[in-house]
Amino acid sequence: MPGTMGTLVAIPFSLALNRIAVNNFPLAVLIVVGSTLCAIWLSTKGAVILKQKDPQLIVIDEIVGFLVANFLAPPRLTALLWSFGLFRFFDTTKVFPTNRLEQLPGGAGIVLDDIMAGLYALIGLRLLLMLGWA
Repeated sequence: MPGTMGTLVAIPFSLALNRIAVNNFPLAVLIVVGSTLCAIWLSTKGAVILKQKDPQLIVIDEIVGFLVANFLAPPRLTALLWSFGLFRFFDTTKVFPTNRLEQLPGGAGIVLDDIMAGLYALIGLRLLLMLGWA
């Protein structure tokens, strides 16, 4: 449940990022990369403080993962719902190589598996958009 809540929290950030991306694509990419690096650092610190490998309390990984999943999605409810569903599916199923990324040490393992899940969801959404289903 924390992962789903983290993804819900990510929605307004994702919508704002997409508005930025329309006008300034390089800035939007920089925001995603910077957010990912900050999330790795913060997740590393949080895991040390909580003395857990991947604490459920940490949801910044879902936030940055969803930024990737919904990146440049059209501002339509159907696209948002598909992004959300696909991201949650790939985040929970850990399709290869997501399961390998999860084994990386510290914050890298906490965050990069969600980035990979976001990439899978992004590809899935693009296919659905091409088919006219989203």
